[in-house]
Amino acid sequence: MSDRVQQQLLIEQRIANESKSQIVAYLLAILLWGFGVHRMYLGRWMSGLLMLAMWGMGWLTAPILIGWVPIAAVCLWAFVDLFLIPGMIRNDQAVIRQRLMAGRL
Repeated sequence: MSDRVQQQLLIEQRIANESKSQIVAYLLAILLWGFGVHRMYLGRWMSGLLMLAMWGMGWLTAPILIGWVPIAAVCLWAFVDLFLIPGMIRNDQAVIRQRLMAGRL
């Protein structure tokens, strides 16, 4: 086996070890729905914190009815994220791949 093939196999193994788990991301998204923890796990801290803030403010203001708007927005956002998680993980893997290729391990 050539050195280039071995190096590529090593890079792919490192990507598999370092990338985020799709199962964990889905479990966080489903079990902790509006808290945005799945986004934070996938490295999207700002949007995860925004999701958490909207969720919290929504529930704090739900008794005066205006809170239902951000709650609904976060629920829709979380539902859409269920379809976006695989792409987020692929992007994470691409970043890891670029870093490893640039540094040659």
